[in-house]
Amino acid sequence: MANSKHEKLIILGSGPAGLAAALYAARAELSPLVISGIEPGGQASTTNIIENYPGFPDGVGGAELGELFQKQAEKFGARIEFATATKVDLSHHPFLIKTDSGEYRTESLIIATGASPVHLNIPGEKELTGKGVSYCATCDGWFFKGKNVAVVGGGDSALEEALFLTRFASSVKIIHRRDALRAGAILQKRAKENPAISFVWNSVVEEIKGDGKVSELILRNTISREISKIAVDGIFIFIGHTPNTQLFEGQLDMDEKGFIRCNQFMETSIPGVFAAGEAADSHFRQVITSAGMGAAAAIQVTHYLER
Repeated sequence: MANSKHEKLIILGSGPAGLAAALYAARAELSPLVISGIEPGGQASTTNIIENYPGFPDGVGGAELGELFQKQAEKFGARIEFATATKVDLSHHPFLIKTDSGEYRTESLIIATGASPVHLNIPGEKELTGKGVSYCATCDGWFFKGKNVAVVGGGDSALEEALFLTRFASSVKIIHRRDALRAGAILQKRAKENPAISFVWNSVVEEIKGDGKVSELILRNTISREISKIAVDGIFIFIGHTPNTQLFEGQLDMDEKGFIRCNQFMETSIPGVFAAGEAADSHFRQVITSAGMGAAAAIQVTHYLER
């Protein structure tokens, strides 16, 4: 305790939720400390261009938007610590936050640690992310107007995103490792009736190929083990999201997938602890909704500290 630095507010995460919270908290003169995490700027920073964030009619690079968020928050007094939280103890107040650069006690906490898309972990995936490999059709679908794309997955999210992509792409191939989908009946009916959608059953993607951009997928049939190739301009991977909430397991109320439960005021099951963005949002997962949740959390933190 004697070696810990004391803070009014610590924000874990530096994506849109965390930095929006930092901006609002800084303007309330709380001098928030933001622990950036392993991915400064969050998932949004890895998106080549964001065209659905208000105020940027010509679009804005994901990394650039993150830098603008940070600059604005720092202008009003937010402090950014480029470190990663290694342990959080919410059993006593002030709460204990240990990072790889120091130890803190804080009167209040906003968790904005985000979520990570589940990856295929195959050759070419990492190298071509943002160059035809995407995990968000809402973010990147527009770039594939008139092109041929593939969607990997068989659940609700995969079919919802595939249907969304038909607004832009000429064709959408849904690649699924089994011969039956997990998605709801209505979504299945819509997808199977859509002339732009076709299915590649009992198949997994073994490799993503391309010279600077996606051009081809190497597939393996899960039954015959036969290898095949298909030409595509992009691949959208929807096999799930994992919230980055492992530090809070057994301390906060979470749903069965690990997303933190919070009410409309961003309050978690522990007073003084708030959650915002994709750590608590398994549905919308957009920059603007995460930023809004961050702002709401900061407003509620101000009220909490006043009380």
